[in-house]
Amino acid sequence: MKWKIDYAKSAGKFINEHRISEEVRELIKNLIRRINGEQIKIDLKKLKGKWRGYLRIRKGKIRIILKVQKEEKCIFVKRIDFRGNVY
Repeated sequence: MKWKIDYAKSAGKFINEHRISEEVRELIKNLIRRINGEQIKIDLKKLKGKWRGYLRIRKGKIRIILKVQKEEKCIFVKRIDFRGNVY
């Protein structure tokens, strides 16, 4: 079964405005490979507070906030933005 990836409207808008769809896709592929047990180096962190249950991927100045549901093999990308604006 393949993984399903959904994007919030604001995340999709950021991807289109900054033309980073290929970079985001590659980061999410690496996340899936890591979930499946491969030793992939990715800057991943569990979030706290109001973002509890979400993960953060950091790549340069960009942050990707997402939620992984392993059982359903679904990833929901909530926000993508620059470091100072995302939280």
